[in-house]
Amino acid sequence: MSSPIIFYDIPSKLSGGAWSPNTWKTRYALNIKGVPYKTQWVEYPDIEALALKIGAPPTGAKDDGSPSYTLPIIQDPNTGKVISDSFIIAEYLDSTYPSGNTLFPSSSKPLVEAFEAGLMTAIGPILLLQLALSNGILNPSSEKYFRATREAKFGKKIEEFSPAGVQRDGDLAKAQEGLATLDGWLSKNSGPYVLGETVSYADGVLGGWLTWVKLTHGADSAAWKNIASWHGGRWGKYITSLEKYASVA
Repeated sequence: MSSPIIFYDIPSKLSGGAWSPNTWKTRYALNIKGVPYKTQWVEYPDIEALALKIGAPPTGAKDDGSPSYTLPIIQDPNTGKVISDSFIIAEYLDSTYPSGNTLFPSSSKPLVEAFEAGLMTAIGPILLLQLALSNGILNPSSEKYFRATREAKFGKKIEEFSPAGVQRDGDLAKAQEGLATLDGWLSKNSGPYVLGETVSYADGVLGGWLTWVKLTHGADSAAWKNIASWHGGRWGKYITSLEKYASVA
């Protein structure tokens, strides 16, 4: 029997811990594939040291040109491989563990990339709101790091990202308008998933971002219930369709 893959994720104060949209992409991918794994939690300030220790590739570069290391990362004791970046991890899972669901069926990789680009455009108006809400659910060391880096990037305090009232209402209205485009795309399919009846990595992408929204607002909050109801209730129904792939191991 294969040993479980080690999946490095960022913890939070939420029940279950998982919250980040990028690491949720990999969590969904692992669950969709049915590959055994176990989560190891890593606070933001400790990610670079971990990556260097286990030999994880960088996923970008900092402003000063030095390597940047981010989660998700997986470490596979069965092959000795350490993989960074959710898309590359999904490719690795398909090639290394071909049984079970295929994450990229029918040469869908370019379509998934285009779909994610469209999704990011659609939800862009609430990105700052999501970052502000995320800051409030992090453990102290990660909260301090997250606040400092995001405030430096955007040039204002977290509390000014999307204050409640007119600005936040406007941000949500723009996101609703943007998601109407995705609703139009998905309405052309007969099944519950991005590719219709076939679950795939594309669902890790959409599921990851929507799960982030749901968890940071609160599953029982008026805000999430409002978002879930948009476009005939598509987004609430969609997240429900992914519940069997949303376990935190």
